[in-house]
Amino acid sequence: MSNAHRGEISALLDGRQYSLCLTLGALAELETAFGNEDLLALAERFESGRISADDAICIIGAGLRGCGNEISNEQVANMHVENAAAGFITIVVELLAATFPAAEDGCQAKK
Repeated sequence: MSNAHRGEISALLDGRQYSLCLTLGALAELETAFGNEDLLALAERFESGRISADDAICIIGAGLRGCGNEISNEQVANMHVENAAAGFITIVVELLAATFPAAEDGCQAKK
C-alpha cells in the first residue's frame, strides 16, 4: 500500500498493483535521463505540461524503482494500463503531484 505522506502513489500496471515514488535517487536518475542540471530545472520541465511517451516511461520506471521494484524502462514500455496512453499520463501526473506538491499554506519559496 502506498504512503501519500512519503510521496507514494499506487498504480495498476499489467493487472498488478504497484507503489511508485520519486525518491531522491529516482529524481537524480531523471535529471540524468533528461539532461537537467538540478531539481529546479527538472520541476520546470514537468511544469511545461508536455510529456512525451519516452518521458512517461522514464518517470514511471524511476517511480517504480524508487519503491524497490526491479523493473527496467523497457519492461515499463511494454506494460498495459486501463485507458491506454491516457492511463499512463494519469499515473505520471499523480506521481509528479505527489513529488512536487503545491504549497498548501500559501507560502512560496523566495527567488
